[in-house]
Amino acid sequence: MTIQDLLRHTSGLTYGAAGSNPIKQAYVDAKVGDLKDTNATLVSKLSKLPLVFQPGTTWEYSVSTDVLGRVVEVVSGESLDRFVAQRITGPLKMRDTAFSADANQGHRAARPQAEGPKKVVPRIPLVTEDLAYKSGGGGMVSTAADYARFCQFLLNGGELDGVRLVSRKTIELMTANHLPPGTPIGPDMARFEALAPSAAMGQGFGLGFAVRTDAGRNPLPGSTGDYFWGGAYGTFFWIDPKENLYVILMMQSPEARLPYRYLLRQMVYQAIER
Repeated sequence: MTIQDLLRHTSGLTYGAAGSNPIKQAYVDAKVGDLKDTNATLVSKLSKLPLVFQPGTTWEYSVSTDVLGRVVEVVSGESLDRFVAQRITGPLKMRDTAFSADANQGHRAARPQAEGPKKVVPRIPLVTEDLAYKSGGGGMVSTAADYARFCQFLLNGGELDGVRLVSRKTIELMTANHLPPGTPIGPDMARFEALAPSAAMGQGFGLGFAVRTDAGRNPLPGSTGDYFWGGAYGTFFWIDPKENLYVILMMQSPEARLPYRYLLRQMVYQAIER
C-alpha cells in the first residue's frame, strides 16, 4: 500500500466488525483501536493481520487514517497530539481543539441523549478523558467555532488570517477525486448510502474527503467539486467552493446521523436564492 492508498482508503485495511467476515472478525479479536493502545501498538497489531482487499483496488473505509497518524509520528519525531497542536490548531488559533479538553472545561461538553428503539445512551468518551490512543482517524474534541475556522481555512485554499499552512495547489490536489474509474466499494460500504464515494452516487474520494464528481446522480443537492465527510458520533461538514460556503453539523447521535445529514443538505441549498 502507498501513502495515497491510505489517504483515499484503498489500502486494503478495514475496520473490525463482529461476524461480518473472518478478516473483519480478526480485527475485533485483535482489539484494533483499543483506547489503551498507542499508534505504534496499533500498527504493530495491523502488521499481523490480513488485508480485506489488494491495495489500490477497492474503496473500503478503514483504519487507514489511523495508520497515517503513526506515519506523522515517525516522520516528524513527535507524538501526533503534539504535532497537531504545534503545526495546525496552534497556528490556526483553534484553542478549543485537541485530543481532550482540560478538566475545568468539562461543563461545556455536549452530552449524547438516549436514542434508538431501546432508548440507549451512546457510549461516547467524556471530552476531558485523556486517552492513551491519540487516533489519527478520530477522537478529537472541538467547538463549532473552531471547526468553522478550519473549514474557512480549507475554503480559502490553505490560508486563514494571514497564516498559510499549505499551498492552494495542495488543497486542489486533496479535494480532487483520486479513485481510478471503475473502482468498486466494499460490499459493507453500502451503509454510507447517498454519501458513498461511488460512481453511482456521482462521487469519488480525494485525500481525506469524499468529493462530488458529477451533477445529477446524487439524490442530495450540492455542487460538482464540493467535498465532505463526517464522524462516527454524528459530526458532519461539507465545503462547496462554487457557492463559497461551508456547513458544519455538531451532534452526538451515532444512530440518527444520516437522516440529519440529509436534512441539512436540503435545508441549506433550499435557502440559496442567487
